[in-house]
Amino acid sequence: MTDPRASEVRRLRAEERLSVRQIQARTGLGRNRVYALLRGVPAPAWTRRPTAKDGLRAAAVALRGEGCSVNDIAVRLGVAKSTAYLWVRHLPLDPDEEAAAERQARARVMTAGRWAAHRAARDAEQAQVRIGMRELVGQLADREVLLLGAALYWCEGTKSKPWRRHDHVQFVNTDAGLLRLFLRFLAACGVDRSVPTYRVSIHESADAAAAERWWAETLELPPDRFRRATLKRHQPTTRHNTGEDYRGCLVIDVPRSRELYWKIEGIVAGFTEEIT
Repeated sequence: MTDPRASEVRRLRAEERLSVRQIQARTGLGRNRVYALLRGVPAPAWTRRPTAKDGLRAAAVALRGEGCSVNDIAVRLGVAKSTAYLWVRHLPLDPDEEAAAERQARARVMTAGRWAAHRAARDAEQAQVRIGMRELVGQLADREVLLLGAALYWCEGTKSKPWRRHDHVQFVNTDAGLLRLFLRFLAACGVDRSVPTYRVSIHESADAAAAERWWAETLELPPDRFRRATLKRHQPTTRHNTGEDYRGCLVIDVPRSRELYWKIEGIVAGFTEEIT
């Protein structure tokens, strides 16, 4: 059944150009009911308030006209890629691929120039902060190495589970610095570098032998203690670590390490009890 007030509500909108709130005041109807009766009737232009992103939308359209991709627009305006796409999807790139490529190259050069000074200042500030904190750390004593190594292992190493007892020390990481610290921890515990076995875990598309040599040279490890590498399946659509600097993970396995594992548990327990 048609609401007898529908024609009046629609007339107020179409002829008198009233807002929903004004129509509510005039008719006494609720907000949802007014919206339902006005379905299909466009709102007056004066009721459309400007949004905070109108300026960004206009800038996005202008950048698209210069031949910028959606990715470039999103980065330059600081918005999500999906938002940039919604703003410019009605503006395809120039069908002249060569002209579009030239515009994009010019836009990249302009962007790089605009941000060059900022990046230089940021990098200089970062270097200064890092140097200051490195000097603050200074030379680590054996006790500090023991504490740091145990905490590091508890974060990154293999641990026993209530349903699977495994009191064995095995540490896996891709960061040479953290691996070097863990080796110092082992030395502080009386475990020489010739005791553990080492294994590279790497994707099948990489050079496992070269990675093994790199780890051995970088961390000064005995090559004869390396075991056969573990190869992982290569998934090109999801992987980004495919460059020359990719050397996989290094697995450090300490044999007969039950007591060492218990020592790590004890140090970590000392940390947590101190905190609680």
